Amino acid sequence: MPTEKPIYSHQDDDPHLRDDDLAGKVLRFIRYATFIDTTDMAVLALGEMIVLSGQVHSESDVACAGDAARSVIGVTTVENRLTVKPGQQT
Repeated sequence: MPTEKPIYSHQDDDPHLRDDDLAGKVLRFIRYATFIDTTDMAVLALGEMIVLSGQVHSESDVACAGDAARSVIGVTTVENRLTVKPGQQT
């Protein structure tokens, strides 16, 4: 069954992506590398800067998503605004 958006695309090899293209690349990488549920996560790219926002299931997911975003080629700065969903593990 084909997925709506591919986990990897040839375009992801481009180290000069910006804005929406870079945000999409970061979100795909977080899904692929961390297996974090990104349903309630938003990724915004302003040039080479990434802003992560939304909610995840644990503090370790917050840290892991930030680390994954920082490791993407083309990202220079990550502002991690992710929070833990109420009632979830801290």
